[in-house]
Amino acid sequence: MCAQKLPEGFVFLSDVDATIQTELRYLSNNNFIGKTVDGYYDNCLIVTKETADALHKVQTILAKKGLSLKIFDAYRPQQAVDHFVKWAKVLQDTLMKKEYYPQVPKSELFNRGYIASKSGHTRGSTVDLTIINLKTSKELDMGSPYDFFGVQSHPNYKNISENQKKNRFYLREIMLANTFKPYDYEWWHFTLRNEPFPKTYFNFPIKD
Repeated sequence: MCAQKLPEGFVFLSDVDATIQTELRYLSNNNFIGKTVDGYYDNCLIVTKETADALHKVQTILAKKGLSLKIFDAYRPQQAVDHFVKWAKVLQDTLMKKEYYPQVPKSELFNRGYIASKSGHTRGSTVDLTIINLKTSKELDMGSPYDFFGVQSHPNYKNISENQKKNRFYLREIMLANTFKPYDYEWWHFTLRNEPFPKTYFNFPIKD
């Protein structure tokens, strides 16, 4: 049970919809850095209340089709973004290059926009997610892994199968229909329209 007192306007997603699947990648070693990221202490997914309500609506639609959202990241404290920036400057640390950025020199991650000193996630209304099949617990095939740095992750990337395109389009369609806007470079990334804290970057930790 998540019990940290959150800033006003924020909620634990599980308190609004406990059926949404989560896999906080930055709490684990399974991410582009290869270790737990600063600010991630517990498996609690935090978002603004408006975002949680919108995600609940998406989940209700998916559940009727035997599907579920699976969220990889939501609110991200500024200290985590700072950790990304610090990591990006250590060019010899390429532990996860093969899995996450095989075709991009680490020295170019900043210039190409994969790493930035500010993130919409820190405002609390941006989510990284996919869809899973509840019967198999498997993610729908989206044609590239989550957090893959490359053109393959662009939502409209053409060199994938028709089924992968269909899955990406369905995710995009259902999120757009429920007050989220997409991001041009990552099929998994969506931000709530009219987010409540459009210019505030928070730094409280992810803990229960």
